[in-house]
Amino acid sequence: MGSVTRASLDQKLALAKRSSHEGVMAGAKAAVVATVAAAVPTLASVRMLPWARTNLNPTAQALIISTAAGMAYFIVADKTVLASARKNSFGASYKADI
Repeated sequence: MGSVTRASLDQKLALAKRSSHEGVMAGAKAAVVATVAAAVPTLASVRMLPWARTNLNPTAQALIISTAAGMAYFIVADKTVLASARKNSFGASYKADI
């Protein structure tokens, strides 16, 4: 088993930072889409449905919209980081086999 060099650690750190950044960007894009997708029907229903007008105050509306955005962010960011880690893991094992 070979020794770990500073260069290899720096390379792994750079790869991890890039993977994290990709996850954050993908999660942010998904959160924006989810915000719009949740806001339109929520705000429309509050204007059109008497039940929603009575029971969904502005705080409830914001909670519905922000929950959808938060869920989308964390799900997509997690999947992106895991996919990147899987890709890099297979790439490293493939290179080691050659």
